[in-house]
Amino acid sequence: MSPIESNPEKLYESLAYRDMMIWLQKTKKKPSLLNRVTKGTQRSINNLIPEKIHKAITYAIEKMVKGVLTGNEYIGTKPYTVNRLSLREYKARKSIRLYTRTASVEGAVTGAGGILMGFVDLPAFLAIKMKMLFEIAAAYGHDVRDYKERVFILYIFKLTFASQKTRNETIAYLENWASHAQTLPENLTDFDWRNFQLEYRDYMDLAKLAQLIPIIGAGVGAIANYKLSQQLGKMAIHAYRLRYFLKTNAIKK
Repeated sequence: MSPIESNPEKLYESLAYRDMMIWLQKTKKKPSLLNRVTKGTQRSINNLIPEKIHKAITYAIEKMVKGVLTGNEYIGTKPYTVNRLSLREYKARKSIRLYTRTASVEGAVTGAGGILMGFVDLPAFLAIKMKMLFEIAAAYGHDVRDYKERVFILYIFKLTFASQKTRNETIAYLENWASHAQTLPENLTDFDWRNFQLEYRDYMDLAKLAQLIPIIGAGVGAIANYKLSQQLGKMAIHAYRLRYFLKTNAIKK
């Protein structure tokens, strides 16, 4: 029996590392032809929307995300100090299960209300997703009172709900987080909110549009919110695994 096989924690880390490397390879793939065509179509549609509408949506999303990233109400969980990766991920997955169920119920309620209630879903679902990311960060031992840890959370959000081109750009920041964090400004003023909201809307449109349709909206909202929250949770686990293995020098750069 090898040393890894005789040590359950080492075996867990070995499997987690292999899983993370597969994810990393998939995440860094080149944009497909379909991805580029879809992105071009979405941008063409965006060009037809009046500029004042874009500004209003950008302002709303900026305020919502800034409120989450700067609000003390999201800092309820202290960093988990246990060093075992398996226990950290057990806590992270508990949070994912809790918030995916919450998001599913929220999607069903707002979806049942039709178009007007559908618009309520945007800030409510966004708050649920961000709260889940804060809990996951704490599970991995990171103090979300640190502004730069909140920026990392924002990058996870971008990595999940964005085009392949943006994912490639974002993953490069995460792979070099220790050095990149030193270059970050002291506030969110310089963040590209216009592009952030366009990427977010483009990604969410196909999954959430049917939620605005009466009768079927409740079912669609419940399923869409559940799947999107799960996707975000899985992306967060891999992102924090990446930091963990970079810190332990398991990944040779």
